[in-house]
Amino acid sequence: MESVTISITVGAAATLLTFPAAVAVAWYLERSRLPGRSLLQTIVWLPLVLPPVVTGYLLLKAFSPRGALGQALAGLGMPVAFHWLGAVLAAAVTGFPLFVMMIALAIKAIDPRLEIVSQSLGRSPWQTFWRVTLPLAWPGMLAGAAIAFARGLGEFGATIVLAGRIPGETETIPLRIHAELDAPGGEQRILALVGVSIVLCVLAVVSSRVLDGWYRRRLELER
Repeated sequence: MESVTISITVGAAATLLTFPAAVAVAWYLERSRLPGRSLLQTIVWLPLVLPPVVTGYLLLKAFSPRGALGQALAGLGMPVAFHWLGAVLAAAVTGFPLFVMMIALAIKAIDPRLEIVSQSLGRSPWQTFWRVTLPLAWPGMLAGAAIAFARGLGEFGATIVLAGRIPGETETIPLRIHAELDAPGGEQRILALVGVSIVLCVLAVVSSRVLDGWYRRRLELER
């Protein structure tokens, strides 16, 4: 079950890595009136519609060991291509659009008049975010984190291109299942992995639904 451990750690690391950026981007898209929102939204949604293999190829080109960025990160002890960090990055990029979407919905559900009142009382936009928006939206943010985690668990195309299938390091559940399907008797060996994958994803989705329901009740959106 080594692949299960790798998948869980990769999904958790990807979710934690993207959490601050997802919150910032979602707030910018929902509350900011600065220029560039449409362009940013297009960029954010791209990994959701691009074939995962294409996303993985673009990441590989960006973080190739032969490129300046890849060499710089390797020099700092953080190699990306064909490394555990590559699997984390692939899961983070492919799950980021869903993460932003869920957080944006949570922010959108908050009455903007509450934030206006806060700023009228002398709070800066930053203080308003920490004192009003974040306390109201955090259950919705956690619901988004659960969905992003589930998406990271299932990532295959971008992971195999960027990180490769390295047993004990980057071989997540989807990569292990794919490899076993090509081996004699592999279909029997993957039954446990399939079951674990289904259980983990169901738990993530149920957690997201519970958090979302709690969030809506807090905002009195459901009667």
